[in-house]
This record gives sequence, C-alpha cells and structure tokens, in this order.
Amino acid sequence: MKYFLIAGEASGDLHASNLMKSIKQLDKEADFRFFGGDLMAVQGGTLVKHYREMAFMGIVPVVMNAKTILNNLQLCQKEIAGYQPDAVILVDYPGFNLKMARFVKARLNIPVFYY
Repeated sequence: MKYFLIAGEASGDLHASNLMKSIKQLDKEADFRFFGGDLMAVQGGTLVKHYREMAFMGIVPVVMNAKTILNNLQLCQKEIAGYQPDAVILVDYPGFNLKMARFVKARLNIPVFYY
C-alpha cells in the first residue's frame, strides 16, 4: 500500500517514524511519501518537505510566514493528489493537518487517519 504521512514537528517525526516501522513489519510493500523529519527519512520513502520548513509558533511568526504556510498547504495538496495514496496519516500538528484532512475527505475520497 501507499501511505502519505504528515508530521510538522519533532515529536510528530518520532511518533510517525515508529508508526512507519510498524507498518513496514505488517506491509512488506509499504511505500511512503511524507512531510516530516530525519527520523521518518531513516524509515525510507520520499521526504517531500522537512518539518523545519513548516513549524511556525506564535502569532507574529505565523502572520509573517502566512504566504509560506499557504504554499506548504498547496504543495501538500498537490503531492497527495498526485501520489494517490491508499491512506493519509496525520500526526498531531492540528493547525495544518486538520485543513489537510478536510481537503482529502472532500476532494480525494482517500481514508484519513489522525494519529
């Protein structure tokens, strides 16, 4: 199966990497694309965007980086639509991931799991 995962911070990278490791034990054909970090990259697959390029905390940094955040959302939508995974797994990072969940459910009809 094909899996698209999104983890937008270090703790999500850790949890997602452990999940990927478990998925690989159950699904020998698992193929991953993801927004995440170094720990997820160790598990294999294609790192599309590192969480360091996505994590903005506080009102001022979010406002100052609004265009970057919007571009990241659009890139993620395009990546998921093009990859056509069997499942999308969202790890924490609710400000970004809940928007992606709405997009995937409304437009792509792909199962979404919030972890």
